[in-house]
Order: sequence, then structure tokens, then C-alpha cells
Amino acid sequence: MGARLGAMAGAALSALLVGSAARAENTPPPAADDPTALKAQVEALSASTASLRAAVSDLENKASSPSPIRFSGYVQIDWVLADQASQDQIDPSTGQPLNQDRFTLRRGHLRVDAEHGLLAGVLEIDANTTQGPQVRPIDAEVIFRWPEGGTARDLHLVAALGLMRIPFGFEVQELDYVRPFLERAAVARALFPGEFDLGARIGIRYRAFDWTLAVMNGSPIGDAVFPALAPGKTKELVGRIGTQGDLARGVHFEAGVSGDTGLGFHAGTPTTKDVLIWHDDNGDGIVQSTEISVIPGSPATPSQQFTRFAIGADARLRVQIAPIGELALRAEIMRGKNLDRGIEVADPVGAGHDLRELGWSLGASQEVTPWAMVGVRYDEYNPDQDASEQQGPNLVPIDRTYRTLALMAMLRYDRGRLVFEYDKNGNPLGRAANGSPATLADDAVTLRGQVVF
Repeated sequence: MGARLGAMAGAALSALLVGSAARAENTPPPAADDPTALKAQVEALSASTASLRAAVSDLENKASSPSPIRFSGYVQIDWVLADQASQDQIDPSTGQPLNQDRFTLRRGHLRVDAEHGLLAGVLEIDANTTQGPQVRPIDAEVIFRWPEGGTARDLHLVAALGLMRIPFGFEVQELDYVRPFLERAAVARALFPGEFDLGARIGIRYRAFDWTLAVMNGSPIGDAVFPALAPGKTKELVGRIGTQGDLARGVHFEAGVSGDTGLGFHAGTPTTKDVLIWHDDNGDGIVQSTEISVIPGSPATPSQQFTRFAIGADARLRVQIAPIGELALRAEIMRGKNLDRGIEVADPVGAGHDLRELGWSLGASQEVTPWAMVGVRYDEYNPDQDASEQQGPNLVPIDRTYRTLALMAMLRYDRGRLVFEYDKNGNPLGRAANGSPATLADDAVTLRGQVVF
């Protein structure tokens, strides 16, 4: 773009010079004793020079100003070297392979940003092969900003409409190609699967404070039941208030609190008829009256809505440690009720009780020169703190907590990354030989290549 505008500037300059020369040639020389004609020629040349300077200045400003349309994107390719939960079998309920030891296009994003005055627009497309080849919109917004310019200390207002990031917490809003760890903590993936939802938001930033409030459908694009849809007319209200600032030279602190409230949806059931069942108990192939049973039909049940909410808090501290690099510490906690939409979908109507969710994470990453980084993160998520099961004659409480210890090592060069991560996963869905709850072997080792353009 700069080269093209430079060429345009050169062409315009040549044209103006040629025009000035032509006018000079066509203008008869003034008589030596005619001061009026000499003054008129000087004024004409001054006007031509001023016009030339204005044209060159305008072209230089256009060449130095950013383009109103920008293209960007990134690609993440995963190689799952080992996954203990992987099997060379097919899931009979979904028909999908259970093998996870494979190469995967985790994310391939192409983004277009357009700006014009107070208005802006965003369109971002995601391509992946996580559940087979898939191409989908992931961010599409119409944005109004006021004022058009301004500094970080000025009042800044943003209003947007479309498919956008859910303004809750830190990890939900953290960019995928910026996050040092491969994926978000389990609680973020459970309560806000997909991180994007359709709605409208308004944001106000003033000095060190940032406030965002959004009205959304309540079914993110990663929702396990109604992705990017709205089964009920009631909207979700979600928002975050954050602050940030420098505590000392080379020490930066950020923190925020978030909230989410709305209504979940329990799907009703249709009417069923009586069903006649024959079970050949003696295996003689002859129908006996004692082998026939009836499963009675049931009337239809209406769909119902239930209340759900979540609150959260997050904090980050970044410290510059010379000459090694930046040390980044992060912590986040979320508590919810009936809000799980990704891991164990919350349905208090079917469960017969409210499901109280709790999750938190602690992480640290350290730059080791500009070309490397190491990190560690531990997170827990319990989808039902009141879970219990029948063991013999007794109803006993059980622990449904998912636990993950992630160890990360990264090599960086320019816009590229090579990330190696070992995830020590504690999956509570396993069973021991006697049928009692046990931790399922679910550790994974993954290598990711990433490039941003």
C-alpha cells in the first residue's frame, strides 16, 4: 500500500511539474520595464508551488495512515503424541472414533477488520478438524466507537452487536494465539464453551477502569445442546468490571470481577404409547404369557426453564525480570449454579436438584530469553458439589472434581511458536473393578505448531 501511494505521489508530482512548466512556457516573458506583469507571473508561480505542496502533503498523509481494511489470522496444528483415554474403537452412541493420537487442525482463523470514522466491523472465520472438517463464523460484529481518537486516559465508549466474545473473566476473553497454555481451564470450557455468543454489548473504559455489559442468547457456539441458538426468549445478562495499573517499575497488575445471570432450558418430552415386549426367558422360541410385559405410555411433558448464574474473580501479575524476561502469574475462580453447558450439561429438572459448580486455576509462566518460555498451571472443576450415589443401602456423597496439572515448554521465533505440553488429568468418571468411583487414566502429551500472520 505504501509503495503504491508513493508511486501515486511521484506521478502527481511529475504531472504538477509538467503543468507548471507548460504554463511557464505558454506565458510570454514580461517586459523588463513592466513591474505589473512581473508581479503577476510571480504570484502565478507561488500559487502553483502551494498547490504542489498541498498535493504532496495529502499523498504523504494517505501513505502514512493505516489501511481502513486489515487482514490477519493464525493457524494451530496439534500432534497428540499420547493420550491415555485414546482407543482404536468407535463410540457406539456418536459413531465417532475414540482415537485421539492424531494430527489435528485445532484452529485456523482468518480475520477481517474494517474501520471508518466512528464505525468498525469484524468478521472472523474458524476452520478446524476437531470433530471432522468444520468451517464456521466465530466473530462477527458491527461496532460503534466514541470518540474516534483519544488516549488511554480518555473516556472511551464501545457498543457492538453480533457474534462476540462473552465478557466474563480473563481466560474466556484471552486470545487463543496469545494464551501460553494449549487450552483454557476446565471451568471456563464448561461454563462458557466456545467463548462466543450472539448478543449486544456496551463497554466503557476510563483511565485504569474497564466496564463491559452484554445481553446475549445464553447458548455459546460450543454449547453441547443448543449451540448458537436461543431455545427460550429470555436473554442472558453478563458483564465484567476490571482495573489495571503499574504497581512499580516493571510490575503490572490486572484484576476483575464478573457476573452472569439468566435462564436455562429443559426440553420437554413427547407423548409415548404403550409398548408390548416379549422376552424369551426359556429360549424355546415360543411365546409364553409369562414372557410378555407392557411398558405403559406416558403423557407429554412441557419444556421448562430454570434459573442459573455465575460469579467470578480473576487477577494477573506481570513482572519484568532482567535479563531473563517476563514472569506472569495468573489466578481465576468461578462459582456457578446450573450453568455447565460444555462438560456435564446442567439440568436441575432432570437431576431433581440444583447443580452447584465450582472451579479455579493457578498458573505461572516465565520467559527464558525472547526465544523460549516455560509454564505450569493447575486447575480444578467440580460440576456438582452435591453429587451422591447409591452404594448398597446407603446414599453417599462422591467427588466429581476434574483436575489438571499442565506443564508447558515453548520455543518462539518471530510470529511462530512450538509448544510442548504434558497434561496430568484427573478424570472422575472412571470405575474400579468393584464398581466404585475411581480416577480414569486420561493424561495427554501434545505438540502444537502455531504461526500468526
